[in-house]
Amino acid sequence: MSATPQLPPVAKLEQKTVVDLIAKGNRIDERGHDSYRPITIQTGVIEKANGSAQIFLGKTRVLVGIKVETGEPFADTPEEGVLTVNAELVPLAHPSFEPGPPDENAIELARVIDRGIRESKAIDLKALCLQKGKKVQVVYVDVYVLDHDGNLIDAGSMAALAALANAKIGKYEIKGDEVIVKPDRRPLPINNYPVSVTFGKVDRNIIVDPSLEEEQVMNARLTVTIEKSGSICAMQKGGLSGFTTEELRKIVHIAVERAAENRAKILAAAKI
Repeated sequence: MSATPQLPPVAKLEQKTVVDLIAKGNRIDERGHDSYRPITIQTGVIEKANGSAQIFLGKTRVLVGIKVETGEPFADTPEEGVLTVNAELVPLAHPSFEPGPPDENAIELARVIDRGIRESKAIDLKALCLQKGKKVQVVYVDVYVLDHDGNLIDAGSMAALAALANAKIGKYEIKGDEVIVKPDRRPLPINNYPVSVTFGKVDRNIIVDPSLEEEQVMNARLTVTIEKSGSICAMQKGGLSGFTTEELRKIVHIAVERAAENRAKILAAAKI
């Protein structure tokens, strides 16, 4: 996500190999330019959470936990619940990750995941209102990167969606100013299933799901989030280079196809 640091000569030689392979229509892991690495999704992996999921995207591993609590609504949306997405780049996941407050990469990761969920209206926030202007349910989406081998945005967004689909929340009753939690639980109200598809541009070549080695040589990155209808609900660009109109057409076409494929895997894992 951030600028690639200066590398020793051997690493630069490895980077040239990656670029040359992509220019010839190949990749270091023998995928096609428009193919994802293997995806494995597990749900319900955190017992105490309202919902959870872990995804393996190649060697990238991301864990997401969902916690739902009662709180106050925002003043401008008194009849809606609250969504909060946070991301943590766990130091053991990669040598460049350091302990401390979230850096710009963690903040960007959280914002892109949040935007896809929010802009697609994936969660029925009005259904989370308990008492207009006073009490609502607050949905916390906590994203933990456990192993970084590239494309944290797609891994994080897919894990977040799977965790939300897996989530169960309590039923509440309001008596005066008291919130009473009933023992039975229901699924979190989900209306949409947004899936992000991230592309890297290496010289003039466009690749899907860039690995860490490919991220180190790409000139630009573009993430396109597709909702269940096949429409675009969010986009995020990174890097210094741009994309031509023709490249954007190609990217959107591929994004719709790959999002549908990955959405099916997510819903199957969440048993929906």
